[in-house]
Amino acid sequence: MSHAQRSTPPLDPTSWPLNPVQVRILRGGLVESVHRGAWVLVDEGGSVVEASGHTLAPIFARSAVKAFQALPLIESGAAARFAYRDEELALALASHDAEHVHLDVVRGVLARLGLETAHLGCGPQMPADRAVRRELDQRGEKPSALHNNCSGKHAGFLALALHLGVPPQRYLEADSAGQVLVRAALTEMAGLEHDDIQVAVDGCSAPTFRLPLAGLATAFARLAAPRDLAPERRAACERMQRAVAAHPDHIAGNHRRLCTAIVRASGGRLFPKIGAEGVYAVGRTGGPGRGRGFALKMDDGQKRGLEPLVVQLLERFGWLERAELAHLEEYRGREILNRAGRLVGATEVDA
Repeated sequence: MSHAQRSTPPLDPTSWPLNPVQVRILRGGLVESVHRGAWVLVDEGGSVVEASGHTLAPIFARSAVKAFQALPLIESGAAARFAYRDEELALALASHDAEHVHLDVVRGVLARLGLETAHLGCGPQMPADRAVRRELDQRGEKPSALHNNCSGKHAGFLALALHLGVPPQRYLEADSAGQVLVRAALTEMAGLEHDDIQVAVDGCSAPTFRLPLAGLATAFARLAAPRDLAPERRAACERMQRAVAAHPDHIAGNHRRLCTAIVRASGGRLFPKIGAEGVYAVGRTGGPGRGRGFALKMDDGQKRGLEPLVVQLLERFGWLERAELAHLEEYRGREILNRAGRLVGATEVDA
């Protein structure tokens, strides 16, 4: 981690910092609620460019690190061995809505691996896609692990495990060969040491990682501009960039998903990823300012403050043109309407 990142002293690991208010919810022009949080913009060297809040306070990055969990899938040769297509790779990075386009991709990968839905260790989840939920209900079926928003990632983990000779039933164990490679990849991309990252269990039963917010931003900056990385890692990062740019609907979904909307609005110039509990990160892969990344964490873990803050930061950093920002207007929440359609409040962002 760079000297700039160490400018704020680390905090007691059992405490939570009092971060500044980033977003206010107004009713009748008066403050009704606030959303506190922290954000940090860094370059690929890990130097802090701008920041607000406690950026060294460790946070669980949750699904925001899926791209780094997929690096060993490519670097090990597993993706080549199992003939991964770009849409399948994009889904390995996804928190998807379980639309048919997502389910078909996971089924295809599992079939090529000679595995079944039962091998997915992520557990069942009600699909976010309304049409798929309705179809399940009409058939009297319950959701399966295939519908889990992490099923694409888990299919990738299984491909890596088979390639490394790890039994499928062990692929989620933190000390298995595949997960050891995953932790090493994230540690290196974040510019950290092994002991700077703590491990717990995610909602999908995979290892999840607790690291400084500035480290998460650094990982995205390096993914976005991998020019100084080893050739194999650079190629892997560039392939992930191309996969997401070509298939933005695969990393999230077609129905009001900010990640998909940002990729589409930027023409693939931006590489975004959401994580549970109010985590978000974006790397800039092209144009002026290429090779920078930012990450944020909302203290309350909610999307209501997260989405307006993300869009405001993209505007603040000049990462999107005015016409591109117009495609993200619905995520700002500028006007709050009541059930009768009356304007009763607004969202105000400090960034």
